[in-house]
Amino acid sequence: MAEVRSIFLSDIHLGARGCQAHQLLDFLRVYDSEQMFLLGDIIDFWAMSNRGIYWSAQMNTFVQKVLKRARHGTRIVFVPGNHDEALREYVGSTFGDIAVHGEYVHTAADGRRYLLLHGDEFDVVTKYHRWLAVLGDHTYAFLVRLNMMLSWARRTLGVSGYWSLASYAKRKVKTAVNFISDFEECVVRSVKDRGLDGVICGHIHSATIKRIDEVLYLNCGDWVDSCTAIVEHFDGRMELVEWGARPPPAAQAEAARASVMEPSA
Repeated sequence: MAEVRSIFLSDIHLGARGCQAHQLLDFLRVYDSEQMFLLGDIIDFWAMSNRGIYWSAQMNTFVQKVLKRARHGTRIVFVPGNHDEALREYVGSTFGDIAVHGEYVHTAADGRRYLLLHGDEFDVVTKYHRWLAVLGDHTYAFLVRLNMMLSWARRTLGVSGYWSLASYAKRKVKTAVNFISDFEECVVRSVKDRGLDGVICGHIHSATIKRIDEVLYLNCGDWVDSCTAIVEHFDGRMELVEWGARPPPAAQAEAARASVMEPSA
């Protein structure tokens, strides 16, 4: 198992049919950490409200694993997002061993300070035009379902590799590209004004690590389409793990062994 100092996850969307909980479980069988930060949209109340409740055994296992890690000493911090905004009422509370924060300042091993948040507060559409955000959510869900069928067809035809229709659309549609750029700049501007070194967020399902105007910007991505996470190593180095696209062969083998040997909870 790969030991890291911190794991940062966002946009898991438990309760949505597109959630790739099985991929996330494989990831957690390989990566263990002293701290875990859940940066919003972990539970998708929007999907369960608009498209019916869907809760798989893998989703339940993920929740059990997080609770188990918390009981065994892993520090868990949960920052709710817009899809699980109902839980923002509990900011400042602790559920068992999981602390709920509106935002959080994380000091990495190298002394750099990062603002941790979901990011929807910098999304004008989500903040002021909820109906449009819900429409966009339905469109994205349709693309994810269509991508599942395309992935099945690619596997049937023996086409190797992973290709994401939703990611392709975001890269090619100018409006989406501009939205992502504007979002990143707004987040970075706020972080710079607060005198912090970087930010780790989610919300826009666009995983990256890059420097913008002297601020280190990190986005965890999601576990619906890209299956990505940020991990912090013990020297403070941040790494983007692209599990869904190309999990390392050694990590795949480790996950396979762990899935056989490890208890379900």
